[in-house]
Amino acid sequence: MANILKETVRGIDCIRIEDDFFTDREIFLTDEVNSATSSELIKQLMYLEKTDNEKEVTIYINSPGGEVISGLAVYDFIGMMKSPVRTVCIGTAASMGAILFLAGDKRQMLPHTRLMIHDPSYSHNDIGGRKPHEIQHELDKLNETREALAKIIAEKTGKTMEEIYEVTASDTYYSAEEAINFGLATEILKGE
Repeated sequence: MANILKETVRGIDCIRIEDDFFTDREIFLTDEVNSATSSELIKQLMYLEKTDNEKEVTIYINSPGGEVISGLAVYDFIGMMKSPVRTVCIGTAASMGAILFLAGDKRQMLPHTRLMIHDPSYSHNDIGGRKPHEIQHELDKLNETREALAKIIAEKTGKTMEEIYEVTASDTYYSAEEAINFGLATEILKGE
């Protein structure tokens, strides 16, 4: 973890760089989406919402994705916030990372970043020894998740569910410009 020196009323303090960004209402998702990273994000968002629900919060994302349930918990919490939320793709926002990117009111990408969307996959152990109705039950749950994620993408992009299903059938990558054209992102950040 990087530390910085900062002058305070107590003199020179060594603080974590993340703490300095947090003071400016900037937080990071630069890992897999799982219960630990989601809990940490939600706690940070809760605190920032509690301290000032009118100031913008920025979430920088460079994530390969991860657990759908954990990611949707963060997505839903962002949807309940009064604070405006800006998401910035700083590498690759893939799978559930892309869904969390879509949670932003402003969705910005650096010029050489990319997004990846796709249908959810079955991540449980093999199905050997399971009965047909048990397999069908798992398939039904997977299709419900697929529909929930497609609805989020359709809502944010203005595309139809059919258009979304067409592109999520396989891993579909978007450059920053392609993400703008598809409606996934709202702006490409460029230096002056």
